[in-house]
Amino acid sequence: MRRILVLGASGFLGTHVRRALEVDGDLVCPTRAECDLTRCGTEGLRALLTSVRPDAVVTCAGAVSGTAADLVLANTVVAARLVEAVAVAAPTARLVRLGSAAEYGPTPNGSSVSEDDPAEPVSDYGVSQAAATRLTELAARAGRVDAVVLRVFNPIGPGLPATTLLGRVAAQLRRPTPGAELRTGPLDAHRDFVDVRDVAAAVRAAVHAPALPVRVVNVGSGRAVGVRDAVRLLIETAGATVRLTEDRTPPTRSAAVDWIRADIRRARSTLGWAPRHDLADSIRTVWHAAAAASEVRPFAPAG
Repeated sequence: MRRILVLGASGFLGTHVRRALEVDGDLVCPTRAECDLTRCGTEGLRALLTSVRPDAVVTCAGAVSGTAADLVLANTVVAARLVEAVAVAAPTARLVRLGSAAEYGPTPNGSSVSEDDPAEPVSDYGVSQAAATRLTELAARAGRVDAVVLRVFNPIGPGLPATTLLGRVAAQLRRPTPGAELRTGPLDAHRDFVDVRDVAAAVRAAVHAPALPVRVVNVGSGRAVGVRDAVRLLIETAGATVRLTEDRTPPTRSAAVDWIRADIRRARSTLGWAPRHDLADSIRTVWHAAAAASEVRPFAPAG
């Protein structure tokens, strides 16, 4: 049994990653109170690694919103500290870091983006993640750490937080408003929605792979879905009749990206991984988890 240190194990992604790794690993999952990565310096991380002596380190921690300084600290600086600490205190451990499709920036409509395509992020979040990935990749190429970054596309599934579009929609559907109007930002974009359980399976594959000839791997569904279609599928799954109004301000994190679809051939060839859950299955789990979180009242019909 391998000893695995999981950072950020209580978040949306981290919760599912922890469950996937519990099957065949001895997990150490410090809480944020025990190890706040934004405050814990390199020396503190070295001490943690020396104490745990992990065979693998998985980091699901990070920030998706905040100021540019907040994002750089939580994503880029933390990644730099972790790489330095692993290189010194756990040089034989496999480091698996979760990155983001936001690192790519805009891609041509109808195309699939591969790991060899340039990273040209257009948001503070994307820049902070791309820099973290590059630092990790450079350290791995120099032989200082055995590391891989999984670029996760748009994760959805059970426990999806209300900070995401579909999470907000699910929350609104379980708390009907007068007139049953569902208000969102523009829904014209296409996204690659990947089930969080498939993401967790990819992490497990990366932890246990005997050797990794590459340092960046896309983790997506390999399909681009209209965001409006995904929202309507969620509404249909909830059994609601609503008036959809797209008059809210789009999020700065992804507003400039109209189309994204992952090329997942590298994940298949290097990790032996492929997504197993389709969009309908993922959407059902989003709604069921949201409905279970509170008493669901009948949705008032649209006027």
